[in-house]
Amino acid sequence: MSGTLAALESALIPASPTPIKGSDVFVRALENEGVEYVFGVPGEENLDLLESLRTSSIRLVVTRHEQVAGFMAATYGRLTGKSGVCLSTLGPGAANLVTAAAYASLGGMPMLMITGQKPIRHSRQARFQIIDTVAMMRPITKSARQVLDARSIPTLVREAFRVAQSERPGPVHLELPEDMASQLTTFTGMIPVGASFRPLAAEQAIQQAAQKIATARHPLIVLGAGANRPGLAPGLSAAMHRMGIPFFNTQMGKGAVNGNSDLYLGTAALSSDDYVHLASDYADLIIAVGHDTVEKPPFIMGPSGPEVIHVDFNPADIDQIYFPHIEVIGDIADSMTRIAVAVDGSRYDFAYYTRVQALVRVRVADGANDPRYPLTPQRIVADVRTVLPEDGILCLDNGMYKIWFARNYRTHVSNTILLDNALATMGAGLPSGMMAAMLHRDKRVMVVCGDGGFMMNSQDLETAIRLNLNLVVLILEDHGYGMIRWKQQAEGFTDFGLAFKNPDFVQYARAYGANGRRIRATEDLVPILEAAFRRDGVHLVVVPIDYSENQRVLIDELKSSPAVLD
Repeated sequence: MSGTLAALESALIPASPTPIKGSDVFVRALENEGVEYVFGVPGEENLDLLESLRTSSIRLVVTRHEQVAGFMAATYGRLTGKSGVCLSTLGPGAANLVTAAAYASLGGMPMLMITGQKPIRHSRQARFQIIDTVAMMRPITKSARQVLDARSIPTLVREAFRVAQSERPGPVHLELPEDMASQLTTFTGMIPVGASFRPLAAEQAIQQAAQKIATARHPLIVLGAGANRPGLAPGLSAAMHRMGIPFFNTQMGKGAVNGNSDLYLGTAALSSDDYVHLASDYADLIIAVGHDTVEKPPFIMGPSGPEVIHVDFNPADIDQIYFPHIEVIGDIADSMTRIAVAVDGSRYDFAYYTRVQALVRVRVADGANDPRYPLTPQRIVADVRTVLPEDGILCLDNGMYKIWFARNYRTHVSNTILLDNALATMGAGLPSGMMAAMLHRDKRVMVVCGDGGFMMNSQDLETAIRLNLNLVVLILEDHGYGMIRWKQQAEGFTDFGLAFKNPDFVQYARAYGANGRRIRATEDLVPILEAAFRRDGVHLVVVPIDYSENQRVLIDELKSSPAVLD
């Protein structure tokens, strides 16, 4: 018998004939996967699991809403590549995880959701609180299953983690009924976690792509969300610089390659007609690296071109505006490295792209020193960039400001700007920032929220304080749902139905035990943010924002911009 086979059989044989509860087996299976945290709001259906967690190496982080637990688990997966884990009870608790499941699904973030359920063999409460959670989760997860026998738990958990973390990453769900959690079983052996390697692209695909690139006149690269997977940046950056082809990125591709590179053109914050599209419209070939069609399209394909090469872990999702001509499927860094070697020595005329780059830099710098109060979006973005170091982490909720940060904020290190351009849900900014602050206690972490998005999960300020996090939350206050208001105005509708009032955010912060400040002069933003970062704890900084620049910059100015540069 080989050593490997013996080790496998040893792992599958019960380690002890002493019966233990299914919940103990479940927690041991989580420990076997290296789980550090479980985020959640437990219910009575989770009590056995709760007791098993109490005596484990895993830290239970109780949140004030299940949605926050899910967002934190998903962000853990996004930043580490390992599945985050969240927990809820049955019925209403499980339903509150749905938005987080969709967030992880569209965002490509590995996550395991564990939900409780009434006993499935004998129940005395009829249909009270019972919904078919597995059926509810199935359309928005990679896998959703119910535990039917405690002896199957090691296999189910190992498979759940494998599925969640394999390309394309995403959420999985396991339902643990009360009687399965309390069921006694003698099976305590774990399924070993084996090494996993991404497949490599076929050499024929590499050569076809390289030939197409070598014969192009004006090739261009776009980096999507898939290019921002943990660990990709060094290899991908080296390959990009060897190729020497200018690039831009989608919103979720920001930071995959250093934005200070001489090759960087900008971010596709809009789908068309922005300054960066002067480059994509001019290109005869676009190499789409890690582009995922769940994001708003960074460019629009049409019958007249350009040709597109799709380089990704997964085949392209064909759409009427995205239908690549060549697909290179395999590990992205490896594919780009091999393509770079194959096209080494090719020469192109990038003079036009250089003019686009210069224009983009002038335009995104416009307004960085605007003295007006309330503050303009451009000034806020510039000031935030000033106080965050290169490795500082910026976490955005969803609102009008996200477009401004996507266009104007330069990134230098991978995964230092966390935004959601897939589900684009409000309420995720604070939880994502909390998770980033937990994982990177040595770095500056800032959350930027609108007043609407902040109030959707503001209750978990208490969780951030309880966790002793160092976190600055910048609330942009306009007393309304600004993104939809902008759309309403742009489409000629009357301003209606999107305004609201806010609490006194400074007093609100202090009621939780956080520090609260309001910006009352434009020049105060940077020193107040600096002072907040120099102190420990959770800080809320409220800044009134003037969105009148939306019309001038994002509509009027773009309408008057040239279709091509001379």
